[in-house]
Amino acid sequence: MVMGDIATATDLLVIGAGPGGYVAAIRGAQKGLDTTLVEKGAFGGACLNRGCIPSKAFIHGADVAHDAANAEDIGIHADPAVDMSRMQEWKSGVVDQLTGGVEKLCKANGVSLLEGTASFEDEHTARIAHGGEGQGMETVEFEHAVVATGSRPIQIPGFDFADDPVLSSEDLLAMDSLPDRLVVVGAGYIGMELSTMLAKLGTDVTVVEMLDDVLPGYEDDVQRTIRSRAEDLGIEFNFGEGATGWEDTGDGVVVSTETEDGETAEYLGDAVLVAVGRQPVTDTLELESIGLEPNENGFLATDDRARTDVENVFAVGDVAGEPMLAHKASAEGIVAAEVAAGEPAALDQQAIPAAVFTDPEIATVGMTREEAENDGFDPVVGEMPLRASGRALSMGESEGFVRIVADEESGIVLGGQLVGPNASELVAEVALAVEMSATLEDVAGTVHTHPTLAEAVMEAAENAQGQAIHTLNR
Repeated sequence: MVMGDIATATDLLVIGAGPGGYVAAIRGAQKGLDTTLVEKGAFGGACLNRGCIPSKAFIHGADVAHDAANAEDIGIHADPAVDMSRMQEWKSGVVDQLTGGVEKLCKANGVSLLEGTASFEDEHTARIAHGGEGQGMETVEFEHAVVATGSRPIQIPGFDFADDPVLSSEDLLAMDSLPDRLVVVGAGYIGMELSTMLAKLGTDVTVVEMLDDVLPGYEDDVQRTIRSRAEDLGIEFNFGEGATGWEDTGDGVVVSTETEDGETAEYLGDAVLVAVGRQPVTDTLELESIGLEPNENGFLATDDRARTDVENVFAVGDVAGEPMLAHKASAEGIVAAEVAAGEPAALDQQAIPAAVFTDPEIATVGMTREEAENDGFDPVVGEMPLRASGRALSMGESEGFVRIVADEESGIVLGGQLVGPNASELVAEVALAVEMSATLEDVAGTVHTHPTLAEAVMEAAENAQGQAIHTLNR
Protein backbone atom coordinates (compact mmCIF):
# COMPACT_ATOMS: atom_id res chain seq x y z
CA MET A 1 0.00 0.00 0.00
CA VAL A 2 1.35 3.43 -0.90
CA MET A 3 1.27 5.76 2.06
CA GLY A 4 0.15 9.27 1.21
CA ASP A 5 1.67 12.51 2.32
CA ILE A 6 -0.18 13.02 5.60
CA ALA A 7 0.19 15.47 8.46
CA THR A 8 0.05 14.88 12.20
CA ALA A 9 0.78 16.96 15.29
CA THR A 10 2.55 16.13 18.54
CA ASP A 11 3.80 17.90 21.65
CA LEU A 12 7.21 16.21 21.66
CA LEU A 13 8.94 14.77 18.62
CA VAL A 14 11.95 12.56 19.42
CA ILE A 15 14.28 11.69 16.54
CA GLY A 16 16.21 8.50 17.21
CA ALA A 17 15.32 5.58 19.49
CA GLY A 18 18.68 4.91 21.13
CA PRO A 19 19.34 5.20 24.89
CA GLY A 20 18.86 8.97 24.75
CA GLY A 21 15.84 9.02 22.47
CA TYR A 22 13.63 6.26 23.79
CA VAL A 23 14.24 7.38 27.38
CA ALA A 24 13.28 10.96 26.43
CA ALA A 25 10.15 9.69 24.69
CA ILE A 26 9.01 7.56 27.63
CA ARG A 27 9.67 10.33 30.15
CA GLY A 28 7.86 12.85 27.93
CA ALA A 29 4.81 10.60 27.78
CA GLN A 30 4.99 10.04 31.54
CA LYS A 31 4.85 13.82 31.99
CA GLY A 32 1.65 14.07 29.96
CA LEU A 33 3.10 15.14 26.62
CA ASP A 34 1.73 13.71 23.40
CA THR A 35 4.99 12.09 22.27
CA THR A 36 6.10 10.73 18.91
CA LEU A 37 9.31 8.72 18.49
CA VAL A 38 10.87 8.35 15.04
CA GLU A 39 13.43 5.63 14.30
CA LYS A 40 14.78 4.58 10.88
CA GLY A 41 16.26 1.30 12.11
CA ALA A 42 15.79 -0.94 15.12
CA PHE A 43 14.72 0.37 18.52
CA GLY A 44 17.58 0.74 20.96
CA GLY A 45 19.91 2.47 18.52
CA ALA A 46 23.57 1.59 18.01
CA CYS A 47 24.06 0.72 21.69
CA LEU A 48 21.55 -2.12 21.89
CA ASN A 49 21.89 -3.33 18.30
CA ARG A 50 25.46 -2.80 17.16
CA GLY A 51 27.55 -1.64 20.10
CA CYS A 52 27.30 -1.86 23.89
CA ILE A 53 25.14 -4.95 24.22
CA PRO A 54 26.51 -7.11 21.37
CA SER A 55 30.10 -6.39 22.38
CA LYS A 56 29.47 -7.22 26.04
CA ALA A 57 27.73 -10.43 25.03
CA PHE A 58 30.75 -11.50 22.98
CA ILE A 59 33.13 -10.39 25.73
CA HIS A 60 31.24 -12.60 28.16
CA GLY A 61 31.40 -15.52 25.75
CA ALA A 62 35.13 -15.00 25.23
CA ASP A 63 35.68 -14.86 29.00
CA VAL A 64 33.81 -18.14 29.52
CA ALA A 65 35.87 -19.91 26.87
CA HIS A 66 39.19 -18.44 27.98
CA ASP A 67 38.60 -19.05 31.69
CA ALA A 68 37.60 -22.65 31.07
CA ALA A 69 40.73 -23.23 29.00
CA ASN A 70 43.01 -21.65 31.58
CA ALA A 71 41.83 -23.05 34.89
CA GLU A 72 44.51 -25.69 35.49
CA ASP A 73 45.69 -23.83 38.60
CA ILE A 74 42.43 -24.65 40.35
CA GLY A 75 42.29 -28.21 39.06
CA ILE A 76 40.01 -27.73 36.08
CA HIS A 77 41.20 -29.05 32.71
CA ALA A 78 39.19 -28.23 29.61
CA ASP A 79 39.62 -27.54 25.91
CA PRO A 80 36.43 -25.72 24.92
CA ALA A 81 35.36 -25.54 21.29
CA VAL A 82 33.95 -22.17 20.25
CA ASP A 83 31.03 -22.18 17.81
CA MET A 84 30.91 -18.54 16.66
CA SER A 85 27.75 -19.08 14.64
CA ARG A 86 25.94 -20.30 17.75
CA MET A 87 27.40 -17.48 19.83
CA GLN A 88 26.13 -15.02 17.24
CA GLU A 89 22.65 -16.54 17.50
CA TRP A 90 22.76 -16.23 21.29
CA LYS A 91 23.92 -12.62 21.07
CA SER A 92 21.13 -11.83 18.60
CA GLY A 93 18.60 -13.33 20.99
CA VAL A 94 19.83 -11.03 23.76
CA VAL A 95 19.59 -8.04 21.43
CA ASP A 96 16.12 -8.98 20.21
CA GLN A 97 14.84 -9.37 23.75
CA LEU A 98 16.10 -5.92 24.73
CA THR A 99 15.03 -4.07 21.59
CA GLY A 100 11.62 -5.72 21.71
CA GLY A 101 11.37 -4.64 25.33
CA VAL A 102 12.13 -1.04 24.41
CA GLU A 103 9.35 -1.04 21.82
CA LYS A 104 6.86 -2.54 24.29
CA LEU A 105 7.82 0.00 26.97
CA CYS A 106 7.31 2.87 24.55
CA LYS A 107 3.88 1.59 23.53
CA ALA A 108 2.88 0.85 27.14
CA ASN A 109 3.69 4.44 28.08
CA GLY A 110 1.62 5.82 25.22
CA VAL A 111 4.43 6.85 22.87
CA SER A 112 3.47 6.95 19.19
CA LEU A 113 6.07 5.15 17.06
CA LEU A 114 7.00 6.08 13.51
CA GLU A 115 9.46 4.27 11.24
CA GLY A 116 11.44 6.52 8.96
CA THR A 117 14.08 9.22 8.63
CA ALA A 118 13.24 12.65 10.04
CA SER A 119 14.42 16.00 8.74
CA PHE A 120 13.48 19.52 9.77
CA GLU A 121 11.41 21.85 7.61
CA ASP A 122 11.30 24.63 10.18
CA GLU A 123 11.40 25.10 13.95
CA HIS A 124 8.05 23.40 14.43
CA THR A 125 7.78 21.03 11.47
CA ALA A 126 9.58 17.85 10.45
CA ARG A 127 9.24 15.55 7.47
CA ILE A 128 9.39 11.80 7.94
CA ALA A 129 10.54 9.74 4.95
CA HIS A 130 9.17 6.27 5.45
CA GLY A 131 11.32 3.32 4.47
CA GLY A 132 10.52 1.26 1.43
CA GLU A 133 9.62 2.21 -2.12
CA GLY A 134 6.33 4.02 -2.42
CA GLN A 135 5.88 4.46 1.33
CA GLY A 136 5.64 8.22 1.03
CA MET A 137 6.29 11.10 3.37
CA GLU A 138 4.67 12.32 6.54
CA THR A 139 4.68 15.81 8.05
CA VAL A 140 4.80 16.13 11.83
CA GLU A 141 4.16 19.44 13.56
CA PHE A 142 5.69 19.67 17.03
CA GLU A 143 6.02 22.00 19.99
CA HIS A 144 9.37 20.56 21.07
CA ALA A 145 11.86 18.23 19.39
CA VAL A 146 14.68 16.10 20.77
CA VAL A 147 17.53 15.20 18.43
CA ALA A 148 18.96 11.83 19.50
CA THR A 149 20.46 10.56 16.25
CA GLY A 150 23.55 9.01 17.84
CA SER A 151 26.86 8.26 16.15
CA ARG A 152 28.59 6.01 13.63
CA PRO A 153 32.11 4.53 13.42
CA ILE A 154 34.75 6.93 12.09
CA GLN A 155 36.20 6.01 8.72
CA ILE A 156 39.83 7.00 8.03
CA PRO A 157 41.44 7.81 4.66
CA GLY A 158 42.40 4.72 2.72
CA PHE A 159 40.12 2.40 4.71
CA ASP A 160 36.61 2.25 3.26
CA PHE A 161 34.11 0.18 5.23
CA ALA A 162 32.52 -0.77 1.90
CA ASP A 163 35.60 -2.90 1.13
CA ASP A 164 35.23 -6.46 2.43
CA PRO A 165 38.55 -6.73 4.32
CA VAL A 166 37.96 -3.42 6.14
CA LEU A 167 35.73 -3.81 9.19
CA SER A 168 34.05 -1.37 11.52
CA SER A 169 33.24 -2.44 15.05
CA GLU A 170 29.65 -2.95 13.89
CA ASP A 171 30.79 -5.22 11.04
CA LEU A 172 32.90 -7.32 13.39
CA LEU A 173 30.07 -7.84 15.85
CA ALA A 174 27.86 -9.17 13.04
CA MET A 175 30.31 -11.87 11.85
CA ASP A 176 29.47 -15.58 12.12
CA SER A 177 33.14 -16.52 12.04
CA LEU A 178 36.26 -14.72 13.19
CA PRO A 179 39.47 -14.15 11.23
CA ASP A 180 42.54 -16.13 12.22
CA ARG A 181 44.63 -12.95 12.00
CA LEU A 182 43.41 -9.40 12.49
CA VAL A 183 45.09 -6.02 12.31
CA VAL A 184 43.37 -3.49 14.59
CA VAL A 185 43.81 0.20 13.93
CA GLY A 186 43.29 2.06 17.21
CA ALA A 187 44.00 1.21 20.85
CA GLY A 188 41.24 3.27 22.42
CA TYR A 189 38.43 1.69 24.40
CA ILE A 190 36.68 0.13 21.38
CA GLY A 191 39.91 -1.25 19.93
CA MET A 192 41.08 -2.62 23.26
CA GLU A 193 37.76 -4.22 24.21
CA LEU A 194 37.47 -5.99 20.86
CA SER A 195 41.17 -6.91 20.65
CA THR A 196 40.98 -8.54 24.08
CA MET A 197 37.81 -10.41 23.18
CA LEU A 198 39.26 -11.64 19.89
CA ALA A 199 42.53 -12.76 21.45
CA LYS A 200 40.62 -14.85 23.99
CA LEU A 201 38.69 -16.49 21.14
CA GLY A 202 41.89 -17.47 19.37
CA THR A 203 42.52 -14.69 16.85
CA ASP A 204 46.09 -13.45 16.40
CA VAL A 205 45.74 -9.70 17.00
CA THR A 206 48.14 -6.96 15.91
CA VAL A 207 47.30 -3.45 17.10
CA VAL A 208 48.51 -0.28 15.40
CA GLU A 209 48.19 2.95 17.40
CA MET A 210 49.53 6.35 16.38
CA LEU A 211 49.94 7.49 20.01
CA ASP A 212 52.44 6.07 22.49
CA ASP A 213 50.24 3.78 24.59
CA VAL A 214 46.84 2.14 24.89
CA LEU A 215 43.76 3.99 26.13
CA PRO A 216 44.87 7.62 25.64
CA GLY A 217 43.71 9.85 28.48
CA TYR A 218 43.97 7.27 31.23
CA GLU A 219 46.62 7.35 33.95
CA ASP A 220 49.92 5.54 33.42
CA ASP A 221 49.29 2.72 35.89
CA VAL A 222 45.87 2.05 34.35
CA GLN A 223 47.37 1.89 30.86
CA ARG A 224 50.25 -0.29 32.05
CA THR A 225 47.95 -2.85 33.69
CA ILE A 226 45.75 -3.21 30.61
CA ARG A 227 48.64 -3.30 28.15
CA SER A 228 50.52 -5.91 30.17
CA ARG A 229 47.49 -8.17 30.40
CA ALA A 230 46.79 -7.79 26.67
CA GLU A 231 50.38 -8.72 25.86
CA ASP A 232 50.00 -11.81 28.04
CA LEU A 233 47.06 -12.76 25.81
CA GLY A 234 49.34 -12.55 22.78
CA ILE A 235 48.30 -9.14 21.44
CA GLU A 236 51.13 -7.37 19.59
CA PHE A 237 51.31 -3.58 19.89
CA ASN A 238 52.92 -1.12 17.50
CA PHE A 239 52.81 2.41 18.93
CA GLY A 240 53.63 5.67 17.23
CA GLU A 241 52.43 4.38 13.87
CA GLY A 242 49.54 5.67 11.76
CA ALA A 243 47.79 3.37 9.29
CA THR A 244 48.19 4.68 5.74
CA GLY A 245 46.60 2.00 3.57
CA TRP A 246 46.03 -1.66 2.85
CA GLU A 247 46.53 -4.14 0.06
CA ASP A 248 44.98 -7.53 -0.63
CA THR A 249 47.84 -9.95 -1.34
CA GLY A 250 45.78 -13.05 -1.93
CA ASP A 251 47.18 -14.47 1.30
CA GLY A 252 45.52 -11.84 3.40
CA VAL A 253 45.59 -8.11 3.90
CA VAL A 254 48.78 -6.13 4.34
CA VAL A 255 48.27 -2.93 6.36
CA SER A 256 50.89 -0.22 5.82
CA THR A 257 51.87 2.23 8.55
CA GLU A 258 54.14 5.23 8.91
CA THR A 259 55.70 7.01 11.88
CA GLU A 260 56.13 10.76 12.30
CA ASP A 261 59.76 10.27 11.22
CA GLY A 262 58.69 8.66 7.96
CA GLU A 263 59.56 5.07 8.89
CA THR A 264 57.21 2.54 7.35
CA ALA A 265 56.07 -0.94 8.32
CA GLU A 266 53.64 -3.59 7.14
CA TYR A 267 51.42 -5.99 9.09
CA LEU A 268 49.61 -9.05 7.75
CA GLY A 269 46.11 -10.12 8.67
CA ASP A 270 43.01 -11.69 7.19
CA ALA A 271 41.13 -8.43 7.75
CA VAL A 272 41.62 -5.01 9.30
CA LEU A 273 39.42 -3.53 12.02
CA VAL A 274 39.30 0.26 12.12
CA ALA A 275 38.43 1.31 15.67
CA VAL A 276 39.46 4.94 16.00
CA GLY A 277 36.27 6.26 17.55
CA ARG A 278 32.80 7.40 16.58
CA GLN A 279 31.33 10.56 15.03
CA PRO A 280 27.91 12.16 15.55
CA VAL A 281 25.19 11.65 12.94
CA THR A 282 23.51 14.89 11.84
CA ASP A 283 23.70 14.75 8.05
CA THR A 284 20.10 13.57 7.53
CA LEU A 285 18.46 16.24 9.71
CA GLU A 286 18.67 19.30 7.43
CA LEU A 287 19.63 21.39 10.44
CA GLU A 288 20.10 24.46 8.27
CA SER A 289 16.30 24.61 8.01
CA ILE A 290 16.15 25.63 11.67
CA GLY A 291 19.36 27.64 11.78
CA LEU A 292 21.47 25.06 13.60
CA GLU A 293 25.02 24.14 12.67
CA PRO A 294 27.23 21.50 14.30
CA ASN A 295 30.53 22.68 15.77
CA GLU A 296 33.95 21.78 14.35
CA ASN A 297 33.70 18.30 15.92
CA GLY A 298 30.25 17.66 14.50
CA PHE A 299 28.38 18.07 17.80
CA LEU A 300 25.36 20.24 18.59
CA ALA A 301 26.07 22.68 21.41
CA THR A 302 23.60 22.50 24.31
CA ASP A 303 23.05 24.20 27.66
CA ASP A 304 22.50 22.61 31.06
CA ARG A 305 18.90 21.90 30.11
CA ALA A 306 19.89 20.02 26.93
CA ARG A 307 18.59 22.87 24.73
CA THR A 308 20.30 23.82 21.50
CA ASP A 309 20.48 27.40 20.22
CA VAL A 310 16.91 26.83 19.01
CA GLU A 311 15.05 26.94 22.32
CA ASN A 312 12.41 24.31 21.53
CA VAL A 313 14.91 21.87 20.00
CA PHE A 314 16.98 19.69 22.34
CA ALA A 315 19.96 17.45 21.61
CA VAL A 316 20.95 14.44 23.71
CA GLY A 317 23.46 11.63 23.58
CA ASP A 318 26.38 11.26 21.20
CA VAL A 319 25.15 14.07 18.98
CA ALA A 320 25.41 16.48 21.93
CA GLY A 321 29.11 15.89 22.62
CA GLU A 322 31.50 14.06 24.89
CA PRO A 323 31.43 11.85 26.75
CA MET A 324 29.74 9.61 24.18
CA LEU A 325 28.16 7.22 26.69
CA ALA A 326 24.75 5.58 26.70
CA HIS A 327 24.03 6.37 30.35
CA LYS A 328 24.92 10.03 29.78
CA ALA A 329 22.50 10.02 26.83
CA SER A 330 19.70 8.63 29.00
CA ALA A 331 20.30 11.23 31.71
CA GLU A 332 20.17 13.99 29.09
CA GLY A 333 17.02 12.50 27.58
CA ILE A 334 15.23 12.64 30.92
CA VAL A 335 16.20 16.27 31.44
CA ALA A 336 15.18 17.26 27.90
CA ALA A 337 11.74 15.67 28.27
CA GLU A 338 11.13 17.21 31.69
CA VAL A 339 12.17 20.68 30.48
CA ALA A 340 9.85 20.27 27.49
CA ALA A 341 7.09 19.45 29.97
CA GLY A 342 7.75 22.71 31.81
CA GLU A 343 9.65 21.32 34.75
CA PRO A 344 12.80 22.92 36.26
CA ALA A 345 15.12 20.04 35.37
CA ALA A 346 18.81 20.52 34.64
CA LEU A 347 21.97 18.54 33.99
CA ASP A 348 23.63 19.11 37.35
CA GLN A 349 25.44 15.81 37.91
CA GLN A 350 28.72 16.14 39.77
CA ALA A 351 30.34 13.50 37.56
CA ILE A 352 29.49 10.80 35.01
CA PRO A 353 31.13 7.39 35.43
CA ALA A 354 32.75 5.57 32.53
CA ALA A 355 33.82 1.96 32.08
CA VAL A 356 36.04 0.03 29.70
CA PHE A 357 35.32 -3.70 29.44
CA THR A 358 38.88 -4.89 28.93
CA ASP A 359 40.60 -7.53 31.06
CA PRO A 360 40.72 -6.38 33.76
CA GLU A 361 37.90 -3.87 33.55
CA ILE A 362 38.45 -0.14 34.09
CA ALA A 363 36.01 2.29 35.64
CA THR A 364 36.44 5.94 36.50
CA VAL A 365 34.37 8.75 37.88
CA GLY A 366 35.14 12.32 38.86
CA MET A 367 38.67 13.62 39.28
CA THR A 368 42.09 12.06 39.26
CA ARG A 369 44.75 13.36 41.65
CA GLU A 370 46.20 15.57 38.90
CA GLU A 371 42.80 16.94 37.92
CA ALA A 372 41.99 17.72 41.55
CA GLU A 373 45.26 19.60 41.96
CA ASN A 374 44.63 21.54 38.75
CA ASP A 375 41.18 22.43 40.07
CA GLY A 376 42.64 23.98 43.21
CA PHE A 377 42.16 21.12 45.67
CA ASP A 378 44.79 19.67 48.00
CA PRO A 379 43.96 16.02 47.30
CA VAL A 380 44.54 12.98 49.45
CA VAL A 381 44.56 9.59 47.71
CA GLY A 382 43.79 6.16 49.09
CA GLU A 383 44.36 2.87 47.30
CA MET A 384 43.57 -0.78 47.87
CA PRO A 385 45.46 -3.31 45.70
CA LEU A 386 43.30 -6.26 44.73
CA ARG A 387 46.13 -8.66 45.52
CA ALA A 388 45.17 -7.94 49.15
CA SER A 389 41.47 -8.66 48.54
CA GLY A 390 40.30 -12.07 49.68
CA ARG A 391 37.46 -12.07 47.19
CA ALA A 392 39.69 -11.10 44.26
CA LEU A 393 42.19 -13.83 45.16
CA SER A 394 39.43 -16.41 45.51
CA MET A 395 38.28 -15.47 41.99
CA GLY A 396 41.80 -15.76 40.59
CA GLU A 397 41.55 -12.09 39.57
CA SER A 398 44.03 -10.14 41.66
CA GLU A 399 45.29 -7.66 39.06
CA GLY A 400 44.25 -4.10 39.68
CA PHE A 401 43.28 -1.68 42.42
CA VAL A 402 40.65 0.68 43.76
CA ARG A 403 41.76 4.29 44.19
CA ILE A 404 39.80 7.10 45.79
CA VAL A 405 40.65 10.80 45.48
CA ALA A 406 39.33 13.22 48.11
CA ASP A 407 39.82 16.76 49.32
CA GLU A 408 42.22 16.52 52.26
CA GLU A 409 40.68 19.36 54.29
CA SER A 410 37.02 18.36 54.05
CA GLY A 411 37.36 14.67 53.24
CA ILE A 412 34.81 15.03 50.43
CA VAL A 413 35.23 12.35 47.77
CA LEU A 414 36.19 13.89 44.42
CA GLY A 415 36.67 10.82 42.25
CA GLY A 416 37.91 7.30 41.83
CA GLN A 417 39.78 5.02 39.47
CA LEU A 418 39.13 1.29 39.57
CA VAL A 419 40.92 -1.49 37.70
CA GLY A 420 39.85 -5.06 38.27
CA PRO A 421 37.05 -7.60 37.93
CA ASN A 422 33.60 -6.01 37.94
CA ALA A 423 35.06 -2.50 38.13
CA SER A 424 32.12 -1.37 35.99
CA GLU A 425 29.80 -2.39 38.85
CA LEU A 426 31.98 -1.19 41.74
CA VAL A 427 32.24 2.34 40.39
CA ALA A 428 28.57 3.00 41.21
CA GLU A 429 29.40 3.34 44.92
CA VAL A 430 32.14 5.88 44.21
CA ALA A 431 29.86 7.73 41.78
CA LEU A 432 27.19 7.99 44.46
CA ALA A 433 29.77 9.28 46.92
CA VAL A 434 30.86 11.98 44.47
CA GLU A 435 27.27 12.92 43.60
CA MET A 436 26.16 13.33 47.23
CA SER A 437 29.45 14.92 48.39
CA ALA A 438 30.06 12.02 50.76
CA THR A 439 33.26 12.05 52.79
CA LEU A 440 35.95 9.45 53.23
CA GLU A 441 34.51 8.84 56.68
CA ASP A 442 31.08 8.14 55.16
CA VAL A 443 32.49 5.51 52.80
CA ALA A 444 34.90 3.97 55.31
CA GLY A 445 32.26 3.90 58.03
CA THR A 446 29.73 2.04 55.87
CA VAL A 447 29.84 -1.66 56.72
CA HIS A 448 30.57 -3.64 53.55
CA THR A 449 29.69 -7.30 53.03
CA HIS A 450 32.55 -9.79 53.36
CA PRO A 451 34.02 -11.31 51.30
CA THR A 452 33.31 -8.98 48.37
CA LEU A 453 35.18 -6.85 45.89
CA ALA A 454 33.25 -3.85 47.22
CA GLU A 455 35.28 -4.02 50.42
CA ALA A 456 38.16 -2.62 48.37
CA VAL A 457 36.27 0.67 48.06
CA MET A 458 35.95 0.86 51.84
CA GLU A 459 39.62 -0.05 52.29
CA ALA A 460 40.70 2.63 49.79
CA ALA A 461 38.75 5.22 51.76
CA GLU A 462 40.36 4.01 54.98
CA ASN A 463 43.78 4.13 53.32
CA ALA A 464 43.23 7.75 52.37
CA GLN A 465 42.62 8.42 56.09
CA GLY A 466 45.72 6.46 57.09
CA GLN A 467 43.56 3.84 58.77
CA ALA A 468 43.45 0.89 56.38
CA ILE A 469 43.46 -2.56 57.96
CA HIS A 470 44.23 -4.82 55.02
CA THR A 471 46.82 -2.78 53.16
CA LEU A 472 49.78 -0.69 54.27
CA ASN A 473 48.95 2.93 54.95
CA ARG A 474 50.82 5.59 53.05
